[in-house]
Amino acid sequence: MPDLHKQIPADFNPFFWDVHIEQLEPDVHRRFIIERLLNEGDHYTLQWLFHTYTIDDIRQTVQSSRNLSRKTARYWQTYFNLEEEEMRCFGMSLTKPDNLF
Repeated sequence: MPDLHKQIPADFNPFFWDVHIEQLEPDVHRRFIIERLLNEGDHYTLQWLFHTYTIDDIRQTVQSSRNLSRKTARYWQTYFNLEEEEMRCFGMSLTKPDNLF
């Protein structure tokens, strides 16, 4: 059962270097938080993510995000058994092979 009333743990600060973590609200900033932790997080942050949000929340973010790295998108595409056409991030200039680095 998701717990959107949780605050983001203070030790997640390194993953949110560009914002004030105490001002992030898990329900209001859902997409931003999911994207950031999928891209930058570790095993511990992913556990928190899956305890805080539903599988559908995470899958929907993976499908609709334009902010996932190619590596992250491929991993979650496989995890959720998604087709490339179902994901907005593919086809963007940042994910084309000539712009990997």
